[in-house]
Amino acid sequence: MEMNPVTPFEPVSTAVLPQGPEWTAQVKWDGVRMLIYSDGQQVRLINRKHNERTLQYPELLNPADYCLASSFILDGELVAWQEGKPSFHEIMKRDSLRKSQSIMAAVPRVPVTYMVFDLLYLNGNWVMERPLSERQQLLQQIIRPQSQVQLVHDFPDGESLFKAIEQQGMEGVICKRLDSPYVLSGKDKRWQKKKISRDLYAVIGGVTYRDGMVNALLLGLYGDEDQLIYIGHAGAGRFTVRDWRNLTEMVELMKTPHRPFSNIPERSKDAVWLKPEISVKVSYLEWTPGGTMRHPGLESLSPHVKPQDCRIDQV
Repeated sequence: MEMNPVTPFEPVSTAVLPQGPEWTAQVKWDGVRMLIYSDGQQVRLINRKHNERTLQYPELLNPADYCLASSFILDGELVAWQEGKPSFHEIMKRDSLRKSQSIMAAVPRVPVTYMVFDLLYLNGNWVMERPLSERQQLLQQIIRPQSQVQLVHDFPDGESLFKAIEQQGMEGVICKRLDSPYVLSGKDKRWQKKKISRDLYAVIGGVTYRDGMVNALLLGLYGDEDQLIYIGHAGAGRFTVRDWRNLTEMVELMKTPHRPFSNIPERSKDAVWLKPEISVKVSYLEWTPGGTMRHPGLESLSPHVKPQDCRIDQV
């Protein structure tokens, strides 16, 4: 078997999850997408960006502990837990380690679970052309569930699962056609995801530039003592090129040499500070332990919201 890394199949985003007997729904685990490759001699863990992570997870390097196959490629999500829920912050404590001594010390301190949801290669044969339902049956036959390796469960109703996940404050849901093949480097509507996002109104306290145009915003909320608290920077979202161009013109008269935030933003070095006079609507998944938004997305400028009304009590 070639142990060269492949690019996994990806879902597309949707606002309405598909329904019907041809679909199955799964929890979207808040972890690190990882493929495990085993040819019977060597085991490798490689993430979706083709970065090697074999050393970081030594508890998964003996495939006989959890898989009956002689060779395989598994697709799944590596998850670490905090208060019974998947925590991206916790899995990053493992994924970011590079020194062997630190990795071995972290294994009992930050235990992980590999949530397996697909199979690409089995006992010398590629199985990607088989429908998802058949690949799932094969996984049932070869995976030996345990604390460190689990099969992802299927649910018949995506929207009902989404409501349950939303109540628990987890990441989202993926719906997959049961007849879908696995397409390397693919991304289409046979797999669809719906993330649970939150939103708030924030004030712009700084910007960064690329090629003379604003490309990201440093955002803040006012606290109880009217101090402006930095909550993260955002450059992705719904803003168009025209929106960025207009914003670049708007901020010219708002520049100030003084940092408006009471705390120090992570991008202070490249930031141009602004008087906090522009409000924006921003979506995000959750708060990091450091008090910033994870995966923020810019929704729109919000001239109807006064900057002083962008307060921490929205959270």
